[in-house]
Amino acid sequence: MSTDPIKRSTAASQAGHNFRFFDFVMAAFVTILLLSNVIGAAKPTFITISGEQWVYGAGILFFPLGYVIGDILTEVYGYARARRVIWAGFAALVFMAFMSWVVVSLPPAEGWEGQAAYESVFGQVPRIVAASIVAFWAGEFVNSYVMARMKVWTQGKKLWTRTIGSTVVGQGVDSLIFYPLAFWGVWETSAVLTVMVTNWLLKVLWEAVLTPVTYAVVGWLKRREGVDIYDESTNFTPFSTSI
Repeated sequence: MSTDPIKRSTAASQAGHNFRFFDFVMAAFVTILLLSNVIGAAKPTFITISGEQWVYGAGILFFPLGYVIGDILTEVYGYARARRVIWAGFAALVFMAFMSWVVVSLPPAEGWEGQAAYESVFGQVPRIVAASIVAFWAGEFVNSYVMARMKVWTQGKKLWTRTIGSTVVGQGVDSLIFYPLAFWGVWETSAVLTVMVTNWLLKVLWEAVLTPVTYAVVGWLKRREGVDIYDESTNFTPFSTSI
């Protein structure tokens, strides 16, 4: 496949540009977001370290991939387009929560014995659902903002500092919002703090491990899209869907 020469550009100058792979990246982001919240969040699992079991939500294996794709979106396509994707993901989460509530609430057909199992997977506590949606929204916007600003500060050098740095802050905000909102008063305070810090560290570590993958995907997309976008005059308000 032929590639276009990469040229430095601003988000504003690319407002009408038709990127070839943007839609695919957006679809991957929303897909991982929804599946990690439905499939992963429903099952706790554990690892054994030095003979001691550490329990964690299975979704942590895949949810951080959303932050990796969020980094890729901001790095390649700029904050404004990443903002549209975050809002799309937010809307998808809200609809998923609404659809789950409606379907779980419907009376099961006579003879169907799967209602209890269905409720255990899809009938999540409203408090946890609300905490997840709010935490995602805030964490992703902070992640994208830090990523975009650091790109300008570093003049596009040392991508790893931006991907890891933005994840440290973005996942920190996500965890600081989600765990207290979802479990404060339900778990002991020490348990909330321990799980919050442990999961934050695991997510940041996962981002660091995936750095070579991020480099490869970012380089591939930039070569094929032919631009390298810098948010030098971007309006960073999250309350907009314009480019």
